[in-house]
Amino acid sequence: MNKFYKRFFILILLVLVISGTVIYTTVDINTLKNLDRFKSWSIALALFAVSLGLFFDGSRLMHLVKISGEKITLYQAVQVIFGNYFLALLTPGATGGAVAQLMFLRHAGVPTGKAAVLVIVRTILSIFFLILCMPFIFMHDSGIVPGISNDTLMAITITAFVVIVIMVVGARRGYLDYLVIRLTRNMKRQRRIKVFAFYRDTKSAIALLAASPKSMLLVFVESGLNLLCIYAIVPCLLLGLGVTDADWYSVMGRMIFLNMLLYFTPTPGGSGVAEGGFVLLFSDTVPAGTVGIVAVCWRLIAEYIPFLVGLYYTLTVFGRDFLNRQLR
Repeated sequence: MNKFYKRFFILILLVLVISGTVIYTTVDINTLKNLDRFKSWSIALALFAVSLGLFFDGSRLMHLVKISGEKITLYQAVQVIFGNYFLALLTPGATGGAVAQLMFLRHAGVPTGKAAVLVIVRTILSIFFLILCMPFIFMHDSGIVPGISNDTLMAITITAFVVIVIMVVGARRGYLDYLVIRLTRNMKRQRRIKVFAFYRDTKSAIALLAASPKSMLLVFVESGLNLLCIYAIVPCLLLGLGVTDADWYSVMGRMIFLNMLLYFTPTPGGSGVAEGGFVLLFSDTVPAGTVGIVAVCWRLIAEYIPFLVGLYYTLTVFGRDFLNRQLR
């Protein structure tokens, strides 16, 4: 069995095991009663929400490419977006998502250097938006993580924000150059080259962010709308279960918090961590016995359906042999 099929079947098995375990451990006597109230229109609403989110994702990519002096079509932007979902779920820590974006951007005619910069900018803007949301979440939702006070979480968030700002300014002005050289001097040559290349691309990404502040503000807004629309899948599903009196501010806040954590999880696409975190954060909000089912439905709509679309585009554009080389 070749590398691609092996990874693919392991992923499917992992998803089935995690989904089955989450549902099995959260089902109780109230499950059927609460599921009887479920409205099918909420699935259509959730699909609309994720489609709108993907539209904003494609739109911000096209604007970013334009800022860089290049041009891609909407169809090419769609391929980049779905390709990201595909390889992100096949690789630990979702690292393949960046590779997929780079592949499709290069195929669309964007030079490799610019493509790498655009991938970094997309990630920076998404994480920066989530970090900016954190203080508003912690001020409103007390006890979001059992055992950890919101003051502690707020302090961690503010520290992370300050560190990011210092790193951005340091990279922009060249202050970090000496530090990077010092930290990498004992590394093997090949790894050192990769670190320098990533640092160079990051500096170029920061320069791109600073070069067109008004255009970049539009891209930042689109980044926020992209994320919020995708996170709105959960409120759509809850409405379908008859939940109308939930604190929707807290629901969206917890989705933002959870997805912020998923950026730093080592599992492919956050599998396992996402479902477990959802159960932990929403067990008191979702009707009894249905939190596991909602968690699996959320992942299906937000990740696994786009993954299958990304599989189609990747195989159509690059072929299976290309994937085998990328997954080695």
